[in-house]
This record gives sequence, structure tokens and C-alpha cells, in this order.
Amino acid sequence: LLPGLTNTRFASALVKNEVILNTAVQQIQLKLAAASSEMARAALYLASDASNFTTGVSLNAEGGVLS
Repeated sequence: LLPGLTNTRFASALVKNEVILNTAVQQIQLKLAAASSEMARAALYLASDASNFTTGVSLNAEGGVLS
């Protein structure tokens, strides 16, 4: 799982600083930081039977930065 900017305690210095946040979201097509629950759902997919044919991939969950 390759997460993008996610609103967590770890990233709070980035998310709470408006200058840094605005600069970061300019690079994200969805124009917002992810919620931790959004990263949890991506991880849940990888841990679930729904991904039983998913092998050797990196799941980019970054809101469109790489698009």
C-alpha cells in the first residue's frame, strides 16, 4: 500500500499548516488529504478474500498524484 498525504497524527504538522497543505493538495487531483479510514479501506481490500488474485502489486492510494 502506497498511501498519499493522509490526515493522521503522524502527518499533522503537514495537514495543520495551511501553506504546506495548500502546496501539497495542488499536486493531488482530488484536492484533499485522505482520511485514515480511506487508507484503512485500501488495506482491508488487500487483506480480504476480494484480493485473492491480486499478487505482486503496489496499490497506490494517493488521490491522483501519479495520474
